[in-house]
Amino acid sequence: MSPHNTRRRHAGWISALAAAALVVPVLGSPAQAAPGDPATASSFDLTSGPDLSAQVADLKAALPTQGVQDLLDQGNRVAKTGASCTTDPFGTGDDGKVLAPARKLCWDTGDSVTEEWIPQGITGVSDAQADELWGSRKPLVTAWYDKAGSALCSSAPGTCYDKGVRLSFLDPETAVPGNPEGRRYRHVLLVEPYYNSYGNASYKAVDIHAGGIAWYKYYLYVADTMNGLRVFDMRSILDLNHDQDASVDDTTLDGLKSNVRDETKIGRQSGVYYSHTYRYVMPQVASYKFVSAQGNSPSEATCVATGAPKASYISIDRSNTAAPSLIMGEYCNSDATHVEKGRVGALPVDDATGLLKAAGGVVAATEAYHLPRDLTQGAARYDGMYYFNRSYLANSGSLRRATVSGGRLVDYGGNITNAVGPEDLSFEHGQGAPGGGTQYLWSLTEHRMDTADPACTDTGSPCGRVIYAHRVADVVARP
Repeated sequence: MSPHNTRRRHAGWISALAAAALVVPVLGSPAQAAPGDPATASSFDLTSGPDLSAQVADLKAALPTQGVQDLLDQGNRVAKTGASCTTDPFGTGDDGKVLAPARKLCWDTGDSVTEEWIPQGITGVSDAQADELWGSRKPLVTAWYDKAGSALCSSAPGTCYDKGVRLSFLDPETAVPGNPEGRRYRHVLLVEPYYNSYGNASYKAVDIHAGGIAWYKYYLYVADTMNGLRVFDMRSILDLNHDQDASVDDTTLDGLKSNVRDETKIGRQSGVYYSHTYRYVMPQVASYKFVSAQGNSPSEATCVATGAPKASYISIDRSNTAAPSLIMGEYCNSDATHVEKGRVGALPVDDATGLLKAAGGVVAATEAYHLPRDLTQGAARYDGMYYFNRSYLANSGSLRRATVSGGRLVDYGGNITNAVGPEDLSFEHGQGAPGGGTQYLWSLTEHRMDTADPACTDTGSPCGRVIYAHRVADVVARP
């Protein structure tokens, strides 16, 4: 989530920042909240954005849809697991005390090394369903943002194409036939629907960071940093190459054409639907906007303590089956002038619909706290325990725990050294197994292995992109 441009080795960053994070302002300075103090919950309140149902309905009338299980069956890339997954962003850790993952999956070569797409968010069917199954499958979903396209559009507006955000659907439980350590996966491009100047339904790229995603029932929530949340529907995945022959344009349901060869185009143009070459696109169906004014700057990593937070990462807490919650937090890189560590809050989910629970048009946050520490890239909560991923450049990451005690969010135990570049978190709750299954804390890493960068090839904390999971029991057992 944080920029990965200047990498200097700071082996002591974890201990140094741990001490700095809990410094309280000196007497005479302006009053401000201390790390872990309660935050203003209403700052996280949301209200619904524009209704996109008509645009989505028109697109579904024009393009065939595919279900998640079909998409998994037609996965055109193969991830590796087991002994064939040799990518290692863990090493021994900067402090020699790394917590190795219980599970790990590696992307195919192209996705492992690409400089265009950066992985960020993760969720899974354990968030979506109490039984942890989507039909007969157990998919994970990750989100990537188009860093190269975004940079090009900033430097040369009008001559670029920012593809926005793509998802990867992967089932870690289902092996490729004849390849027991292979796992098929498929990319899907997120798009925002609109009516063009001719009144026809079209769509454009979703140009956001997508630092966190969360799946509940049919709906996929995507963090929109400065605005709130965007919502997508698993029943609205559109297929632009239904005959699976990319060499010729398909005839669409409305008698037009769809093209998956032209990388420069997106949406409906001159009677042809384009998708930056992606077979599948998933249109936004709704959004939630912060009620409070945004006091943060989109160009700064530092944060303010008032107004709407940044929506940097999100997750689902299913531990209270009668009152599920969406957890939202913000990434902040504090300094001597901007001391705020960030905030984390909880928003109610309506289990009957899968949408957020609103009253009087407002989704009211149930609680919020100032984070104990800054540089937080992901957060999950279960049975009152918070889990936070923190990272700094190409150093080993840091998994922290915290609980609410005395009305404050306070550290639980010590630092747990984990992978380089850990991001969003998702809690696999195990409720779907009789008697309760193994609980896992899933995450993913963002930094590609750059063999020309000595920080990335450090044996203690090498770079590398993986999806990984820690057993929750292993995490809780750490002092």
